Amino acid sequence: MSHLLFMVVFAALVAISFGVVGRQGRRESLLYGLKIFAEFVLIGLLLAWLLYWLPR
Repeated sequence: MSHLLFMVVFAALVAISFGVVGRQGRRESLLYGLKIFAEFVLIGLLLAWLLYWLPR
C-alpha cells in the first residue's frame, strides 16, 4: 500500500473518532469530521511537498 493511502485511511479513522467524540448532534459531528479529514489530508500533502525539496 502507498503512503498516500495510509495517510487517507488514518485521516478518515481519526476524523470519524473526533467527529463522534467532539460534537453533539449528527450534523455537527459530520461537519466536524469532514473538516478534520480535510485538514489532515491537506496539511499532510503540504508537508510532503515541502519536505520533497529538502536535500537528502
